[in-house]
Amino acid sequence: MKINFKPVLFGLTILLGFAACNQQDKKDKAPAKDGFTFGTAYFSADESFSPIVSEEEYVFKALYPKANPVITYKPEAQVLNTLLNDSTRVAILSRNLDTAELGILKRRALIPDVNRFAIDAVAIIVNQASNDTLTSVKEIISMLNGTAKTDKKIVFDNPNSSLVRYLKQISGNKDFKQKNIYALKSNKEVIKYVSEHSDAIGIIGFSWLNDPDEDYAAAVEKVKIVGVKDENNKKAPGVYFKPSQETLVLHTYPLSRSLYIIDCTGRKGLGSGFATFLASERGQRIILKSGLLPDSIPPREINITH
Repeated sequence: MKINFKPVLFGLTILLGFAACNQQDKKDKAPAKDGFTFGTAYFSADESFSPIVSEEEYVFKALYPKANPVITYKPEAQVLNTLLNDSTRVAILSRNLDTAELGILKRRALIPDVNRFAIDAVAIIVNQASNDTLTSVKEIISMLNGTAKTDKKIVFDNPNSSLVRYLKQISGNKDFKQKNIYALKSNKEVIKYVSEHSDAIGIIGFSWLNDPDEDYAAAVEKVKIVGVKDENNKKAPGVYFKPSQETLVLHTYPLSRSLYIIDCTGRKGLGSGFATFLASERGQRIILKSGLLPDSIPPREINITH
């Protein structure tokens, strides 16, 4: 008797197809490994802002014990690379993404959710023994471009940092090759170097000068912040300002940069949960107390008793 195997094979194919669909449905319906306030997610953050981001992380984890944001601090260039090559999907940077970077992410169907949560100042510091107390944007640009007559040593953090990118942007210089300009390894090293050298000018993020850790607090006491004027400021072109929340909100201090959290996960996971916390009143109050300017200033409640 001749057996026809075609119906059997057809039936097996259908059964295998149903099984594969069921497995896919189970995968699609499987619970996410992280949610708004629970689970583990990996972040990459600009190391220039580790003081404030670490403080936000500490409070967030205290409020939500089941949340475990793993934050790795790197220079800005490396943070950006991890985001663009999809090795991380949540990044904290001091700038928004440009058109080319957005294009790379969109081609991978990674639509970024970008939120600004703070504004930091770029501070100019000198040794306490230095007679320098004032400078200008024009003079800073001249020193960076090597056209200023000075024997001062200018120091900042590592070459791949967001600060160096910012300085190149305001000076219009693609590279700093002058002999009196030095890139160190971190903001802490810049503060320590300036505290030990009266002929040095340091350029750092303002957040490093507020509530410093014990390992460099003594060095902070040995430096002072220089006032800066902006000749192009129409309201006060001849007035020198130091970085503060007031001068940042009034736009009178000329050297500032914004902080952004960029979430490319495409879902309401721990990335969006941490971003929401940063923008919340609690998160913004942490920034306010740190000396930086929050993106939205929390309201101040006053109780009046009769």
